[in-house]
Amino acid sequence: MKKIIVLLVLIFSITIARAQGIMDLSTLLTTYYNIKNALVSGDAARVSTNAAEFVKALNKADTRTLTAAEQKAFQSVQAKLAASAKIMAETKDISKQRESFSGFSNSMISLAGVAKLSVEPIYVDYCPMKKSYWLSAEKPIKNPYYGNSMLTCGSVKDTIK
Repeated sequence: MKKIIVLLVLIFSITIARAQGIMDLSTLLTTYYNIKNALVSGDAARVSTNAAEFVKALNKADTRTLTAAEQKAFQSVQAKLAASAKIMAETKDISKQRESFSGFSNSMISLAGVAKLSVEPIYVDYCPMKKSYWLSAEKPIKNPYYGNSMLTCGSVKDTIK
């Protein structure tokens, strides 16, 4: 009976959190990937929309279940992520969005290295021309910094499991 009550309390807590719009950190990674994919395709409007969604998700991120180290990592990059995403959300200039994406990616890489953002592997890719990194859900390179002009330029430098 005690186990059933604990289970019901847990389910109730999750339901309340979702009703309040609280999101887990995996939502941040999904939205990050959406921004990256929009940059790959050169779609500035979609970058802007997804970056605005990222800011909302960041503000509603549920850190209660994170370890102390994960919370510290989240807190150390939260302001940087918000600032970079805000820049991308407020401009329709793809070159400015790509410029902001570099710092944004560095912060996400720091977070992904400490907090469990996905059950799937996360690939850390590198563009030698831009001297910048990004995260990807797929192994094949699709460069967000140059899009179609240098789509496959880069390499996988690490895998976060």
